[in-house]
Amino acid sequence: MLTTAMPNSEEREFWTARYRDAVAARDRSMDGVFYYAVLSTGVYCRPSCASKRPRPENVLFFSTREAAEHAGFRACKRCKPDQAASDPHSQLVEKVCRYIDLHADQPVTLDALSRVLGISPFHLQRTFKARTGITPRAYADSRRLDSLKAGLREGHSVTRSMYDAGYGSSSRLYERASVQLGMTPSRYRKQGAGVTMRYTIARTPIGQMLLAATDRGISAIRFGDSAEKLERELRAEYSQAEIVRADRKLREQMQVLRGLMRGESAGRLPLDIQATAFQRRVWEQLQTIPRGSTKSYSEVAAAIGYPKSARAVARACATNPAAIAIPCHRVVRGDGGMGGYRWGAERKKKLLALESRKNVTK
Repeated sequence: MLTTAMPNSEEREFWTARYRDAVAARDRSMDGVFYYAVLSTGVYCRPSCASKRPRPENVLFFSTREAAEHAGFRACKRCKPDQAASDPHSQLVEKVCRYIDLHADQPVTLDALSRVLGISPFHLQRTFKARTGITPRAYADSRRLDSLKAGLREGHSVTRSMYDAGYGSSSRLYERASVQLGMTPSRYRKQGAGVTMRYTIARTPIGQMLLAATDRGISAIRFGDSAEKLERELRAEYSQAEIVRADRKLREQMQVLRGLMRGESAGRLPLDIQATAFQRRVWEQLQTIPRGSTKSYSEVAAAIGYPKSARAVARACATNPAAIAIPCHRVVRGDGGMGGYRWGAERKKKLLALESRKNVTK
């Protein structure tokens, strides 16, 4: 849902996986919500395009037709993405995203959006979340964070980048941004300078898994289809850090993670991650869910004392930087549906199936 392509963006993995699933399923309901471009052909398409499915490493995602064309891609002649979508819900989502993008330096409330678009806040929120899996506020937060990261990478000061991105105060910046950056904004500005990060990559039943850790503990556990891409993204995100492959040094931690994936009993791993107080409460609660079991977002919210914060719990799950160690795959929708997962719904299903089979055989 960005106006630029989305590679190497850790905090976008959750939504990128949703887009990939939509392309794989040729999901017509996502037409107008986003567009995908194929590097090997130079064209961009609707999610429902009937053309041959592209290789994942050749795909970029855009929020608008104009952004795809500005990047040099031409419209697919088969699905004709340059023609307006006929679905009014898709049109609504596109209008919301466009408005937020044009007012990134202003606080955008649901009431303000509803007045501009002439519909009720309830209908706007429900339609947007049903199509994208996130709320308008979450989308606005993601755009603001992208702007912050761009400013920091260009070498601007934290203060300038903060105000250019629309953060009203430094406390709000550090609360909202630090956990998604994986370090403080000032350290991120230096792209990890002074940090030694060791990593290893191994094949698992649900794809390639990257484990990255500092001397203090694990900082990232990510899944993907390509080991090369996982390594490339880690190096791009922290280009000034000393990044060292350390398969032998991290072998024990990797064995523990494999055990967790198989549903075996294993101790907790030390983590070196940042979180707001709310996120930390959610993540700690997730670690109490027994293997092979699930809880709903509402149940987790009630367990931490915020019974009306199911959506905030879902956001905390989506920003979890350490898959498996913090088992957000064990949180599902209240109706029993899978719900979202940062690394793709299919991986979530397989993880739960692995744990359940282990429990059955005991």
